[in-house]
Amino acid sequence: MNIYVGSLHYDLSEDELKGIFEEYGEVSSVRIITDKFTGRSKGFGFVEMTDNDAANHAIEELNESEVKGRTIRVNESIERKDQDRKKGGFGGGNRGGGGGGNRSGDNYRSKY
Repeated sequence: MNIYVGSLHYDLSEDELKGIFEEYGEVSSVRIITDKFTGRSKGFGFVEMTDNDAANHAIEELNESEVKGRTIRVNESIERKDQDRKKGGFGGGNRGGGGGGNRSGDNYRSKY
């Protein structure tokens, strides 16, 4: 099961996160998401556990717990489909406005 872990302390390492989850069962992978330009943690990551029962137990026990002075959020990660990612992105349909100008409605034109 893939588990989302949010509100992580920025200095928490993947090894430390793995150690926290290993108390509940076998951890197959850990990934803390980092900024691609600075390499700094974005404060969230993913833990994959092989046993769903162990993963659910870890979620129950660790959600809202404190790690390095921060209350972390832990829940099952549900993979989004590509089309879900495209919804609501940029774009926005017919939201653009016309030009600025005079709001009174008359067709004001500059004398210059």
